[in-house]
Amino acid sequence: MKRRQFFRNSALGAVSASFILPVHGCTPGQTLVNGQGKGRAAKNIIFMVSDGMSMGTLTMCDLFRKRKEGKGSNWMDLYRNQRVSRGVMDMASASSMITDSAAASSSWGGGIRVKNGRLNSGPNGEEYMPIWQKFKKAGKKVGCVTTVPITHATPAGFCVSSKSRGEQAEIADKYLRLRFDVMMGGGGKYFADRKDGRNMYESLSKKGIMCCKVKQGCTDSTIQADSWGI
Repeated sequence: MKRRQFFRNSALGAVSASFILPVHGCTPGQTLVNGQGKGRAAKNIIFMVSDGMSMGTLTMCDLFRKRKEGKGSNWMDLYRNQRVSRGVMDMASASSMITDSAAASSSWGGGIRVKNGRLNSGPNGEEYMPIWQKFKKAGKKVGCVTTVPITHATPAGFCVSSKSRGEQAEIADKYLRLRFDVMMGGGGKYFADRKDGRNMYESLSKKGIMCCKVKQGCTDSTIQADSWGI
């Protein structure tokens, strides 16, 4: 199939998918897969983020697999078979037509639209409490696991407030004060090889938090947990 024809069909498929796939609101305690446990409150909440993946991305992948393998993607089959519910959220930036990771994660993690480059921070420096801090204050065990630096805008939008997504050393310092239960990700240089000379691993250890530094190839991961955790 010619490239132009493929994308023309893909565009039509994306339009039709928006009418075929059911859109439902998710209510607390609702089990999304297979209907098991209906009516019971959720024991745990897992919020998974695929940074930059929209419904258009899912639709294109589904169409590609149909052309290549003759069957749709497992992800889209969940929607088609109504085994999961789908909700739509406006995550637009408060300052630009193009939303960056900081504004997007803040809209998810804090529930308030902010300008690009800010994390749960208003135009006059107001700080909005993100969802992970709310859970922690409610006595829940809270963790954040990511494939990018733990101080990066996408995971940080669920955890902290900051006037600038670029202040990653400051974000690492806020993690120390907040004491989430499990933190796993990259960005070791913001904890141990800081410009201010501080060793965050030592500070965390003094607070009774177990810290591990793992290197696999080019991957530099920082792992921290309460001493009873991992």
